[in-house]
Amino acid sequence: MNVKFGASLLSWITPNWTPEAGKYDIEKTSIAGFDLIEILLPNAMEFDAKEVKKQLRNYQLDAVCSLNLPKEAHIAFYSKVAEKIMKQAVDKTSELETDFLGGVLHGGIGVFSGNPLTDSEREIIVEVWSNIADYAKAKGVKIGIEPINRYESYVCNTAKNVLDLIEKTGKDNLFLHLDTFHMNIEEANFYDPIILAGEKLKHVHITESHRGMLGEGTVNWTELFLALKKINFNGNLVLENFSSSIEGMQQMVSLWQKSTYDADELATKSLKFLQENALH
Repeated sequence: MNVKFGASLLSWITPNWTPEAGKYDIEKTSIAGFDLIEILLPNAMEFDAKEVKKQLRNYQLDAVCSLNLPKEAHIAFYSKVAEKIMKQAVDKTSELETDFLGGVLHGGIGVFSGNPLTDSEREIIVEVWSNIADYAKAKGVKIGIEPINRYESYVCNTAKNVLDLIEKTGKDNLFLHLDTFHMNIEEANFYDPIILAGEKLKHVHITESHRGMLGEGTVNWTELFLALKKINFNGNLVLENFSSSIEGMQQMVSLWQKSTYDADELATKSLKFLQENALH
């Protein structure tokens, strides 16, 4: 396997991006021993890529970007708005001189039609994804699409949902971005979706069933790492677990129970767990 270990900016701050918060986040990620940071782009795209690139160089840290479509950019309802914001995110990713943009790029989080996804909605999504794939390819950017659980979206809940839509586009720079929290709700196990994806899997959010310390919940890590080794995974394993010690985090991600660990301990011990299990 060729793996880079990363931390989401949510490991250290809530995603109210400011230059000061961004610098703090980059510094913390580097000191903790990660290879890269996943930068969740703000919807307003108020993000100075030149300055961030300099900070990354100073701390010898790689970066990838992610974007979660807001409700007002739900593709099936607002395809033009969604396409515009996704192209802006590709631009920021390219400006940062990195080649990966992941996230919830199939629909706005928390938007529901009241019914399962329709064929006409699928056609709209395939068209937008095709346009975005062409735009991103010209800038050397790969796109990773993250399925999320049924309580946050009706569009793509499983790996197969995403892979089927990618296949319809016929584009070779669209990939799967998995998240163990959502897999624990929606998938039958942690092995089969990864085997199904194969080389199409480029990015995995690593988090426990309760968003706490890895190995202390119900995620079947044995299955997960076995599958990743089976496909000879070439991509990023990025921590996305949360601590209530970060001001505002409980409200932002519905983390109503007090965390057992503060942010620093959660990140560093989770990284050790990842290194021990993924590399052996």
